[in-house]
Amino acid sequence: MNYYLSKLMLYHLVNQMARDGFSTKKIAEYYGINWRTAKHLLAISEEEFQIELEQTKGRKRTLDDYESFVKGKLQLFPGTPAAQMHDWLKELHQDFPVVANKTVFNFVQYVRLKYGILKLEPVREYASVPELPYGLQAQVDFGFYNMKTTLGKTQKVQFFTFILSRSRYKYVLFKDLSFTTPLVIDAHESAFEFVNGRPDEIVYDQDTLFMVSENHGDLILTSGFRAYVNQCNFVTHFCRKADPESKGKVENVVKYVKQNFLYNRPFRDIETLNDEARAWLARTANAQEHGTTKKIPTEEFYIEKDFLAPWNPVIAEPEKYPVYSVHKDNKISYKSNTYSLPLGTYKGKGTKILLKVNSELLILLNQKEEEICRHIISKLKGQKFQLTDHKRDKNSAIIEMMFDFSELMENKLQALIWVEQIKKSKPRYIRDQIQMLKATVKDLDPHIASEALNYACLHKIYSANDYKAIVETIKQKQVKDCEEYPKIIQLNPLNGESRVNADIVPNQSDLNTYDTYFTNQ
Repeated sequence: MNYYLSKLMLYHLVNQMARDGFSTKKIAEYYGINWRTAKHLLAISEEEFQIELEQTKGRKRTLDDYESFVKGKLQLFPGTPAAQMHDWLKELHQDFPVVANKTVFNFVQYVRLKYGILKLEPVREYASVPELPYGLQAQVDFGFYNMKTTLGKTQKVQFFTFILSRSRYKYVLFKDLSFTTPLVIDAHESAFEFVNGRPDEIVYDQDTLFMVSENHGDLILTSGFRAYVNQCNFVTHFCRKADPESKGKVENVVKYVKQNFLYNRPFRDIETLNDEARAWLARTANAQEHGTTKKIPTEEFYIEKDFLAPWNPVIAEPEKYPVYSVHKDNKISYKSNTYSLPLGTYKGKGTKILLKVNSELLILLNQKEEEICRHIISKLKGQKFQLTDHKRDKNSAIIEMMFDFSELMENKLQALIWVEQIKKSKPRYIRDQIQMLKATVKDLDPHIASEALNYACLHKIYSANDYKAIVETIKQKQVKDCEEYPKIIQLNPLNGESRVNADIVPNQSDLNTYDTYFTNQ
């Protein structure tokens, strides 16, 4: 085919695809040309393009001597990329000049156009998918979001999303730590309880929470999740990540949760966040008309719930964590590396801790399965990892803070016992709690501070925020009492001033003055 004729034909084909609604990127990919070239062809008229072709006629190209080689390779292997062609030219032609990658790319495109060798790639065909039967399928996915706390810090939350494919009825569950297989099972149980039933099939990503590996197309599930699926008796379907054709419904839910619910929402605690999420589901997510179905999910769910399989709660076995010995220098060994623990963790020979491996994190727990600290797992060997704050005795510093607070109170012993209870109920936040308490009682009337402390002890209130609220209530009550009962000044007739005042002789007026006044009237 004549080179200039093929160029002109390409111009018309590109413009035709644009008129059919294809994007510049898709057009460039389809014809194997640079997206800038496609954009240029769409920006100029046919007359201007013909003038450009005349101007380039007769100009010799740098790589014209290698045209037959490039043509032959492209005819044998039409999908050859320009980068690979460049390598072949350098490998098989010792005299090949040093040129830019862009030069080779342009020349390969020129040969393609001149001889009509297009780089055709398989195009995925799309068709509208009919709505699934009621109760057949649900889709599950995960997301995470960085929220601002009420104290101005950042808190990462992770969430589990679940949607019934037919009714679009949604459920979301938040966690303040990474999902493990037991937590995923617990999330499924919460979702089934929420809809009071179970679908026949659930669609997932190929996630490590569910799968160990993919063996030549055969998916190997983790032992815990496989046992759960067998017990619940539902079908699992795994698809590629970010595959909107397979599980676009739930991927839209993840975006919806982030943009409509989480955006600009402050984080208080995980329980409050889940309560707010349930209210949002009832108020908005499941109550508004769905953009695709044009139906309200809650109303559709009233139909779909009768088609769901019965749900019988499954109690997952508690996760068992391996036990590790603590070295006397407050460290543990894990896969040829050592990881630090806070000073004072070692309590003598035989001190043990539990180890929880969560994705890329190493979480160290005490015997009550309470978190002590966490490290990022290293892929190196023979390394020592120590967190900066593990070098100091936190317990000593906290005890000192507790004593400092008690010194601000009238009943120091009562204050010390009370703040010890706060430490037991909120061990991870005791430093923040004490700082808030000290800020509350600073410059406060000692009687008000003592009255608030008595009330907190009597009602077993162990929270700095609640203590502050009690103080504010007492202060408002005092102001109200002063407004209702004005201050009465009592006079004491027995003080020294009363005798002096009794000896004072008042001024007397002359009666003749009044006679003169009335006479003149």
